[in-house]
Amino acid sequence: MKRPELLAPAGSIEKLVTALHYGADAVYLGLSEFSLRAKADNFSSDELADAVRLARRYGRKIYITVNIIPHAKDIPLIREHLGFMKNLAPDGIIISDPGVFDLAKEIAPGIPVHISTQANITNPSSAKFWERAGAKRLVLSRELTLEEIKEIRESVALELECFVHGAICISYSGRCYISSFLANRSANRGECTNSCRWNYTLMEEKRPDVFHPVFEDDRGTYLMSSKDLCMIEHLDKLADAGIDSFKIEGRMKGINYVAGVVKAYREAVDALAERPFRAQERWMKEIEMFSSRGYTTGMFFGRQPDNGYNHDEKDVYRMSHELVGIVKTVENGRLTVLLRNVLNKGDSVEFLTTGLEEKPFIVDDIRNDRGRPLESGRNDEIVSIPSVPGVRANDLIRRPK
Repeated sequence: MKRPELLAPAGSIEKLVTALHYGADAVYLGLSEFSLRAKADNFSSDELADAVRLARRYGRKIYITVNIIPHAKDIPLIREHLGFMKNLAPDGIIISDPGVFDLAKEIAPGIPVHISTQANITNPSSAKFWERAGAKRLVLSRELTLEEIKEIRESVALELECFVHGAICISYSGRCYISSFLANRSANRGECTNSCRWNYTLMEEKRPDVFHPVFEDDRGTYLMSSKDLCMIEHLDKLADAGIDSFKIEGRMKGINYVAGVVKAYREAVDALAERPFRAQERWMKEIEMFSSRGYTTGMFFGRQPDNGYNHDEKDVYRMSHELVGIVKTVENGRLTVLLRNVLNKGDSVEFLTTGLEEKPFIVDDIRNDRGRPLESGRNDEIVSIPSVPGVRANDLIRRPK
């Protein structure tokens, strides 16, 4: 069986480097104007060119999102952007709108087109339509079961991709209007305010100052906020159903998230080579180290009870570890580290390095860029600490919260 691709988010150059370093086979990214993650750091045109070159250097693939739901005024800019894509030659363009699809085939016919999850592909007929139109890959709707995925797989020969990890929109395939109604910022144009994560109460029209919680909870209620998707323990079932690419959500998440999720899923995807597939405990421990709302397997196994989706008090953005810094160089027995937090002499840290998971190391020596001893370093400072065997440049340093 062909090993599925591991596809990671890259909301900035730093996240791109992190994803590639920890083993992503491909990354997806975009410009703010044409991406459904306009609030991510995203890329300028020059940075997109740099990103493509970097991915090529690693021997990996890069997909660029043009998946907003456009209005007529957006079309001239999209035409211009697709012309730029033609010269840039990424490995794929992710599109949701049929009109933009036609423009892509006209302006940049040599670039494969992937149909976004926003296109709501939930049945074999829809899949066949896009295959006839000339798409190379379908990013399937998140509302599908394993059996429905198998039906689609049997009906088409093109590549299938699905989300396996990350935040889940409460709306159908991410087509949400809550943000537009409450904040005048369209999620379908990349400006989502995450309104479904807000705390809501009930108010009766004639009692405007009286607010009623929907259920007893001193934090209020989070009726529309779903747990995060996590399928790391069931990747074999998705692979057997015919999925070619496992997609991780999170272009707006930090590098701590990107590194930990990609590392864990890299190991899990590689483990598919041996059957029966056995999920490792350390994978779940790893992905629980950064912020999440608790985990669900979504709709892959059919409808779950309500508590399979809605998080409760204990699931509100829990995390066990915090980012300390990024290893920039390894030389002469020392590590040069870009700090992302305070680091004090005597602190215990862990390296996100294969073979060193959960092994604590005491930082007994910190020096500045002139080699002078320090008692502590602060966020954004570059310091050096003693090297640890096995640690590589671009590895992350973390510690328990």
